[in-house]
Amino acid sequence: MFLKTFSCRVLGSFPRCGVIFPRNPLGARYAALGQYSERGYYNRPGCSGPDGAADVRVVDLRSDTVTKPGPAMRQAMAEAEVGDDVMGEDPTVNELQKIAAEMFGMEASLFVPSGTMSNLIAVMVHCRERGDEMIVGDLSHLHIYEQGGSAQLAGVHATTVTTRPDGTFNLMQLEGKIRHGYPDPHYPRTRLICVENTHNIQGGRVLPLPFLQEVRALADRYGLSVHLDGARVMNAAVALDVPPSTILQHTHTVSVCLSKGLGSPVGTLLAGPQDFISRAVRCRKALGGGMRQAGILAAAGKLSLQEMVGRLGEDHHNARTFALALLDCEPSLFAVDMSAVETNILRFRIKDSALSPQEFCARMGQVGDGEEAALGQGVQVLMYPHHENSIRAVWHLGISPEDTQLAIKKMQFVAAQLLNEQVKAQ
Repeated sequence: MFLKTFSCRVLGSFPRCGVIFPRNPLGARYAALGQYSERGYYNRPGCSGPDGAADVRVVDLRSDTVTKPGPAMRQAMAEAEVGDDVMGEDPTVNELQKIAAEMFGMEASLFVPSGTMSNLIAVMVHCRERGDEMIVGDLSHLHIYEQGGSAQLAGVHATTVTTRPDGTFNLMQLEGKIRHGYPDPHYPRTRLICVENTHNIQGGRVLPLPFLQEVRALADRYGLSVHLDGARVMNAAVALDVPPSTILQHTHTVSVCLSKGLGSPVGTLLAGPQDFISRAVRCRKALGGGMRQAGILAAAGKLSLQEMVGRLGEDHHNARTFALALLDCEPSLFAVDMSAVETNILRFRIKDSALSPQEFCARMGQVGDGEEAALGQGVQVLMYPHHENSIRAVWHLGISPEDTQLAIKKMQFVAAQLLNEQVKAQ
């Protein structure tokens, strides 16, 4: 009802959405706004309004990595008790690691600078010899977005299984990828299976617990380890309404990011058995991840685990609100699979092939002519073109319900603006 009322009041007599747009109607005008790429995580669109408009609200949906620590977190960081963590003497780091291990149901954990390093350390510890092999989903973050560090730095070969839309993969295909012929000199030795929860490229999908249980049973049968890239596993736990340990009981090790929806400025926790973590400490040092008075950062991590998990449901709700608004455009311009909107990541498509995701994102990221009069202020909604010609938007603690409503208004304005240009071109 809100959107229909808004359309009548603000968008005036523009026809409804869902027409055939002329070929490349925006290309010349918006080519200078910056190159968008489905792999270009950090290319931010320009943020200036027309004629230097000052009243511009930015709704940054590029990623949950753009969050900034609030006053309470900054105070905790400023007051943190510190020591030399490489020597094991930073009390705040030690406390964070203990809290995390208990929360995850693991024997121990290790604070490292980034998720990429954490995943690499896990691969290095599980696959102890150069030429060992891991099995990963072909659309996993570890395989696509971490520069092939496992091969580049650890000498570990990766073989892939097909990632299904829900982030899982076929267990028969998985079993078929396991190398049985070691020590035959022709083959690498399979050591590790990696899964991702929630699944980034597939739109924040939550892996079903029965799937994880079956993967673990398969791994145990062949003497393999299971590592979970759980950058957003806390989102999965909230979506399933279970403690994270319920998910992690099916994995040997896990990497959990603090700097995404949990709001810390830096840091990831790697958790697993005590002997695994002892080896991980050595790998962290070799990779340059040994930090000294890291308690300043660990203090933020403590706050993330103790106070920020409960609010993740708000991000899930806001993402779903926006997704429903996309579907409210009649006849529909946008395609959204609502069953796939499970957490804070939303993937959607534009049905008309004449309008590219790059062009739509450019429009959303700029203040258009007449926008301030229509919306009461300029609104820039930043989001990315993504995998398979889709658009990705990610909600986080920096995006309020009010911001979400502004993003909805901007989406409706852009759709009407495009429609108006199409009418004029006829």
